[in-house]
Amino acid sequence: MSSIEARGRPSVFRRFVQSRGGLGLMFMLPAAAFLLCFLTYPLGLGIWLSFTDTTIGRTGLFIGLENYAWLFDDPVFWLSVYNTMLYTTVASVLKFGLGLWLALILNQHLPFKNFFRAIILLPWVVPTVLSALAFWWIFDSQFSILSFVLMQWGWIDAPINFLGDPNNARASVIAANVWRGIPFVAISLLAGLQTIPQSLNEAAALDGATAWQRFTKITLPLLTPIIAVVMTFSVLFTFTDFQLIYVLTRGGPVNATHLMATLSFQRAIPGGQLGEGAAIAVAMIPFLLAAILFSFFGLQRRRWQQGGGE
Repeated sequence: MSSIEARGRPSVFRRFVQSRGGLGLMFMLPAAAFLLCFLTYPLGLGIWLSFTDTTIGRTGLFIGLENYAWLFDDPVFWLSVYNTMLYTTVASVLKFGLGLWLALILNQHLPFKNFFRAIILLPWVVPTVLSALAFWWIFDSQFSILSFVLMQWGWIDAPINFLGDPNNARASVIAANVWRGIPFVAISLLAGLQTIPQSLNEAAALDGATAWQRFTKITLPLLTPIIAVVMTFSVLFTFTDFQLIYVLTRGGPVNATHLMATLSFQRAIPGGQLGEGAAIAVAMIPFLLAAILFSFFGLQRRRWQQGGGE
């Protein structure tokens, strides 16, 4: 090959940059670097710490699975697992039901529809800590507005101990999470409803289909892909909730509202046991992966998206 031909042929790097795949990789590099620094490294560090006896101020030694073995016999850890599953399941179901109901209402031709859509977004826009502080006052054992109203109506004789009783505390934090999470579900499902052609419902109505039949045979099957994505994010947000619980109850009373996230923080930071706290955090990963894989494989099922069975 002559020197003229060598100078005329573009270099490997130039061909790589000019290709469509190479250009795409170049654009992805900043995001990949960001994820590597702020996601991959902390995740790897957390996994490593879970295999050590590291404490605050002292570099730990590798102890293998001792942290996990200790957690396996820890009743507080299993209580936090139960609380997390209960909290996530009940809150996610309620958010889906109420969010779908609001989305169906807002999809109708109503006066001031845009105004109501903006109002519904407020719980999602308000910072979580401010929402938690508001609910902390609402559930106060002495000055609760809920207790005051119920006492005025004659339904109760004394203020309800919302955050001091274990069962009441669980119900209270679930109610606060539902109030905050409904807007995300409702607006997302509303966006999905907007993509469904009205002609399908009109044709079904002309054929004599009832409103329930149109909902179950047309709306719900076409909305299924959006539901899968929305509920996956809703479950992830609920499962990893920290701020709401920490501000309202800090895991009390008697660990009745401790989630895995709050227990991990309590053991690692105030308790100083970084290895133990990291082990609790790592124990959350299988649950999160299960939710992600359920959504991923569900979205690949074309017949399921179209409302058919498999």
